[in-house]
Amino acid sequence: MTRFLFLILLAASSTASAVVIRHDVDDSKYRVPASEFPALVDMPGEAHGVLITPQWVITAAHTIPGHPELKQVVINGIPRDVEHLVIHSGHKKPPQKLLDHALATWDWTLFVVLLSSSDDIALVKLAQPVTDVSPVAIHKGDDEFGQIVKIIGKGATGTGVTGFDLHSSHRTELRRAHNKVTSAHGRWFCYVFDKPSEALPLEGGLGGGDSGGPILIQAEGDWLLAGLSSWTAPHQGATRTPFGQYGQISCNVRLSHYKEWIESVISAPP
Repeated sequence: MTRFLFLILLAASSTASAVVIRHDVDDSKYRVPASEFPALVDMPGEAHGVLITPQWVITAAHTIPGHPELKQVVINGIPRDVEHLVIHSGHKKPPQKLLDHALATWDWTLFVVLLSSSDDIALVKLAQPVTDVSPVAIHKGDDEFGQIVKIIGKGATGTGVTGFDLHSSHRTELRRAHNKVTSAHGRWFCYVFDKPSEALPLEGGLGGGDSGGPILIQAEGDWLLAGLSSWTAPHQGATRTPFGQYGQISCNVRLSHYKEWIESVISAPP
């Protein structure tokens, strides 16, 4: 149970999220077919990654401990063998004692401080290049602030009124939502799940189960990969407030910060 909660907190845990939706908009408007984003990678059980070259997948580093002997991922409905993993050396796993304290007091301040100082990024090299799906290009600009982003995931869902159930399935239907970046600096860019009066028509936030999933920014007529779902900040000062409610802040790995690291890993000799 403790590990399960840990995953959820990381946006789930793998996850960070599926898509939590507005309570006043029908769920059918958020659901999309797999063809919406064929480069989405399903990790075993839950969590996601994104195909960025024919042989490389990018994901959030905190998804990897859940699959310590990762052998396969699924892309376009087809299992793909994994050759090896590269986890950023700056990734930090929160100690159990810190998690226990946060769960007991519901004060997540120090937990969030540790998460925010971690490099939550990893690369997965596939044994064979993918030929049936086009990779997604990475957005390399640092202009995320104020932009509208597209969120895609299959994780736990709910509404801004109810949040999402920690015990619900972390692998549901594919959904997409939009949000507006409210902060962008260093490793992260974040957004707030606003109430309907201040929200976008298809506003959404992270749920539980899709960490490592894509956050896209539109540039030059195309949607580019700007970030990866990573973690959410619980409402401070509230007692056992459900995750996913209106006001939740979701933070995402900012790929523009890691463009040199990504290129160095992919271009390194075998």
